[in-house]
Amino acid sequence: MAKTLELDALDLAAIVRRGDNLMWGQADAEPLPLTRALMAQRHAIGELGAFLGITYSDTLKTEYADCIRFSGYAGTGGNRALAKAGKLDILPCHYSHLGALIASGRLKVDVLLLQLAPANERGEYSLSIAHEYLVPALEAARVVVAEVNDQAPWTYGERPVLEADLDYIVHTSRPPLEVVHPQPGTVELAIARHVAGLIEDGATLQFGLGALPEAILALLADRRDLGVHSGAIGDQVASLMQSGAINNAKKTIDRGVSVAGILFGSKRLHDFVHCNPQVQMRSSAYTHGPGVLAQQERFTAINSAVEVDLSGQINAEVAAGVYVGAVGGAVDFLRAAHYSRGGLPIVALPSTAGKHSRIVAKLGGPVSTPRSDAGIIVTEYGVADLRGATLAERARRMLAIAHPEHRERLERESRGV
Repeated sequence: MAKTLELDALDLAAIVRRGDNLMWGQADAEPLPLTRALMAQRHAIGELGAFLGITYSDTLKTEYADCIRFSGYAGTGGNRALAKAGKLDILPCHYSHLGALIASGRLKVDVLLLQLAPANERGEYSLSIAHEYLVPALEAARVVVAEVNDQAPWTYGERPVLEADLDYIVHTSRPPLEVVHPQPGTVELAIARHVAGLIEDGATLQFGLGALPEAILALLADRRDLGVHSGAIGDQVASLMQSGAINNAKKTIDRGVSVAGILFGSKRLHDFVHCNPQVQMRSSAYTHGPGVLAQQERFTAINSAVEVDLSGQINAEVAAGVYVGAVGGAVDFLRAAHYSRGGLPIVALPSTAGKHSRIVAKLGGPVSTPRSDAGIIVTEYGVADLRGATLAERARRMLAIAHPEHRERLERESRGV
C-alpha cells in the first residue's frame, strides 16, 4: 500500500539515499512539485545523480551541481545551460536502447519521480503525458514517488499503473507544463512546403520536435488516411485527427490509432488525448523498436539536424562546441523508413543559422547519423534525394540546396575534404 504524503511536509531526505540515481518524466511530464522539492532539499540528502530528459521548466540551475551529478541523453531546452557550463554528462545512445539500458541496470534508476493521472474506476493510474522510458524505469526503481495530478490527462498505455507499483503518493491539482511552439517564419514555411509535397495519402508519419514539424503537419489538412507512429506528438496531430486527415485507417499495424511515447504540446493536446482510445501511448521499446517499425509500410520519418555535410553525414548533437541536441531516435526512424515499402527518410533543416551555413563541407560536431543512413535532405532551397547517389552526385545535390551565398565556398572546400 502506497503511503500518502502532504506536499508541504514532503521530506525527500527520508526517502532518497545519498548516492542514489534519480529519474523523472521529461518535458510536460515533469512532476514539478517533486523535482522542485528535490532541488530545495538536495543538501539534506547529500550527493546524488539525476538522469534528465528534455527540460522545459525552470527547475534546474547550474548551481545545483554542487550536490547533483546531472546526466542525460539531450542538451535541449533547459539542459542547454547545464551543458554550456560543463555540468551535464551526455549519454550518446539511440533512443531505442534506453529501455534495455534501464532494465539491465547499466542506466541505474534507484528513485523514480512520476506525474500520474488519477486512478480510474478500475484503480488504474495513468502515466499520462509520457510513457516511453518511464515504463522500464517503473519496473527497475527501488522507490517510486508519484505526484497524482488531477489535471493531468488520463491516457491509454501498454501498462496500467496500480497502487502496488507506488511507494509514495502526493496529491496535487495544477495545470501540467505546456509546450507552445512559436509561429513559423518564412524559412520554416518554405521548408514545410517542400516536405509536405513529398507526403502522400496513406503515409504513416513520424516527426521530431519543434516548430518545423508542426509547420509541416499544418500543411497536410488536405491529405487522407494519414497515420501516426512517433516518439512524440504535438498539437497539430490533434488538429489533423479532428479534421479526419489522420485516421490511421491504412496503417499496417495499430490500425485506427495514433501511437506515441510522449506528448509535446499545449492544453489543447492534453484535452484531446484525455480518455481518448484513438491515441495510444507506448514505451520507447515499442515506438522506436526495429521489430515494430519494420512492419510499418509507407513509413515517413521527418527529423531535424544541426548540420549536414556534402556526403550526407548528419550532426544532430553539437553546435558551436555546445551539446544542444541528441542522438535521439533519428537513426531508428530513418533506417526504418529506408526499409519500409514506400517509406521516406527525411531530414529537414534551414540552410543557415545566422551567417553560418548548416550545409557544410566538414561537420563541426559528431556524426549522429552516418551517410549510409541519409535519405532525403530538405532546406528552404529544395530537396536533395541522396538515396542511391554516389559521393560526387551527393555533393552536387547538397550544394543545390545550400544557401546561394555559401555554395561557391562549399564547392571549393569540398575539393580538399
